Amino acid sequence: MKKAIYPGTFDPMTYGHLDIIKRAANIFDELVVSVLDNKEKTPLFSAQERVNILKEACKDIPNVKIESFEGLLIDYCEAKGIYVVVRGLRAITDFEYELQMSQMNRKLSNNKVDTVFFNTTLKYSYLSSSGVKQIAQFNGDLSAFVPDFVADLLKERFKR
Repeated sequence: MKKAIYPGTFDPMTYGHLDIIKRAANIFDELVVSVLDNKEKTPLFSAQERVNILKEACKDIPNVKIESFEGLLIDYCEAKGIYVVVRGLRAITDFEYELQMSQMNRKLSNNKVDTVFFNTTLKYSYLSSSGVKQIAQFNGDLSAFVPDFVADLLKERFKR
C-alpha cells in the first residue's frame, strides 16, 4: 500500500490545500492529512478545529484520513509507518524553504523519508492562508478561496 502524509498548519484550509489533497489522493492509496499542533504559535483555529474543518472538506475522499500531530514530522512518520511527505509549491520562495526541510527530514530519518512536491494549480498559485485571514478580517468576499462553511467560520471568528 502506497501511503503518504500531507502535513501543514491549515489555518485555515483553502482551496489550494484541497487541490493538493485531491491530487495526492489520486496517486496514493492512503493520504494522511495531518495538522501541526505547534504550541509556539497562536493560530486562529485550534488544532481540533482545523482537523474538523479538514474532515468536513474531505468527507467525500475515501482514502484521506485527517489527524493532528506535534513534534518532529519524521518522528510522526516513523510512528505511522509513512515515508512519503507531500508538499505544495506556489513559488520559488516556497521551493527554497521546502527543499531545505525535505533535505533535513531525509537526513534526520536516516534517508527513510522522501518528499514529493506538487506544483500548485495555477488557479491557486497566489493563495495563502494568511491572505485569506486578512480578507476575512476586513469582511471581504472569500468565495474564491475557501469553501462556504470555512468562510462562515472565519466571519464568525472575526466578528467585532
